[in-house]
Amino acid sequence: MEKHHKFSIWYVLIVIWIILILHNLIVQMFAVEHIPYSDFVKALQAGRVTEVAITQDRIQGKMKTLKDGQAVEKVFTTVRVDQDLSQLLEKYNVTFKGVIESDFLKNLASWIFPVFLFVGIWYLMMRRFAAQQGSFLTLGRKKAKVYMEDEGVTFDDVAGVDEAKDELVEVIEFLKSPEKFTRLGGKLPKGILLIGPPGTGKTLLAKAVAGESGVPFFSMSGSEFVELFVGMGAARVRDLFAQAKEKAPCIIFIDELDALGKARGMGITGGHDEREQTLNQMLVEMDGFDPTIGVILMAATNRPEILDPALLRPGRFDRHILVDRPDKKGRTDILKVHLKSIKVDKDVDVETIAGMTPGFVGADLANLVNEAALLAVRHNKEQVGMAEFQEAVERIIAGLEKKNRLINKKEREIVAYHEVGHALVALSLPGTDPVRKISIIPRGVAALGYTLQVPTEDRFLMSKRELLNKIAVALGGRAAEEIQFQDVSTGAHNDLSRATDIARSMVKEYGMSAELGHICFEKERQRQLFPDMGLTSTRAYSEQTAQVIDREIKEILDSQYEVAKEILTRHKKVLDKGAALVLKEENIDGHQLKALLEADQNT
Repeated sequence: MEKHHKFSIWYVLIVIWIILILHNLIVQMFAVEHIPYSDFVKALQAGRVTEVAITQDRIQGKMKTLKDGQAVEKVFTTVRVDQDLSQLLEKYNVTFKGVIESDFLKNLASWIFPVFLFVGIWYLMMRRFAAQQGSFLTLGRKKAKVYMEDEGVTFDDVAGVDEAKDELVEVIEFLKSPEKFTRLGGKLPKGILLIGPPGTGKTLLAKAVAGESGVPFFSMSGSEFVELFVGMGAARVRDLFAQAKEKAPCIIFIDELDALGKARGMGITGGHDEREQTLNQMLVEMDGFDPTIGVILMAATNRPEILDPALLRPGRFDRHILVDRPDKKGRTDILKVHLKSIKVDKDVDVETIAGMTPGFVGADLANLVNEAALLAVRHNKEQVGMAEFQEAVERIIAGLEKKNRLINKKEREIVAYHEVGHALVALSLPGTDPVRKISIIPRGVAALGYTLQVPTEDRFLMSKRELLNKIAVALGGRAAEEIQFQDVSTGAHNDLSRATDIARSMVKEYGMSAELGHICFEKERQRQLFPDMGLTSTRAYSEQTAQVIDREIKEILDSQYEVAKEILTRHKKVLDKGAALVLKEENIDGHQLKALLEADQNT
């Protein structure tokens, strides 16, 4: 590969410096005649010296001499010698002269060392600046990470998103054999937008497409386009597309597109800020490049609602692929992929673990497997068993156990009745998630205990009765405290928040209010778009309707609180026995409380 050396002003400065040094040396060596001190004394006694300049160790001047029979003046220099010694040497007719030790190297070092020190400091500072931000000559160049064919990520490494993989098969076929599409005049979409919650595998999908097709993969985050210097983001977009065309066929992947493609006009500075100029340049580049050259533009975002409409129109990001949270089957497939990298015991049931993790995305499941492996190492086991996976699920959902936290006897009793109250209401109402575990061991930041409910299947719809039952379960802890202690504590803060959110959604979004009817009141969009600017939002309903909404929410919460109190009052003996059992063992299984409830119902 041919190397090209860049011109630098430092080369010119170094050459000038060397020329000046050589000039001084030449002048000193050839223009002035160096004579012995004794010759100077003789010339002085003969009256041939016309003028002198005396320094601490040298004498320089002019003397008359004969040259070709004519008297001429010459410049001379000599070294000063001690006067008494010179008289003694002259008495015995000895030729003598003074010699100065050469200090050329010393003088040269005194010049070179500071210069090289300055150049070295400057060079290190420029290298550090270039590594962090890019030099002034390369600010407009792309910062994309380029992954070539040997990255090794294929569709075998991606699980739980089968529909998204099917959508991307066409992209792979186009990159492998574009003539198959161009023969009939077909064109692949210019842009493919992957939409989904964080951690669902959008970036991994894009890498898998590049790995399957065997083409270079340019990866860059949307925030990396926006720079301190005006115009650098647009220049970086131009450079990225230019280099992608050189390596075509290839894939450009822009992660977190919402950092760059936010709808224009939403910022305080209007349409003149650097981010919007960068977005405008991207729109121009997407219109300008030919789709037949094999450059596929892919992007990912978890906030598609704030993207600029110009990005989403046909001809730009015109194919949208949803990468949603995996269902139970998808979680099972994802777990199988991650379990290949660890040693697993025979008793591990992947489907059971998948059933314990509703709502988990791929990143959560990868973290779950890693946590289970770390727990097995802590327990000095050779393989990861089912117990480690169950403990890892509880650790991720509820937080880390804090067995050393000291809680007084009264608080432990309140927590025990509170958690058993949740579990007892959940076991008594239909359509609720099964209770797996009840614990009064503190976990996380503020949880003094918890009741673990694990659904048997994924749910995508919930009826009004099921939502009401969820509210009753959430309020069961507060109801148990009131029944047992005729008082309530602050431990129900999170329960009240969840119950209120469900009731508000029932009234405002799901149309489940008898008085308001089947109406969905719009959310305050302005507050969502500008959460930190303090702008007042306009509601889509009157003040009278707002009062009705508040009243309906309160009626739902009050009615379900009474339902929870009625259940716990009817099964007061089970509540007492369950609380005593939890206080004794700290952790009990949901089946133990269910057995107590069934025994009470049969008596």
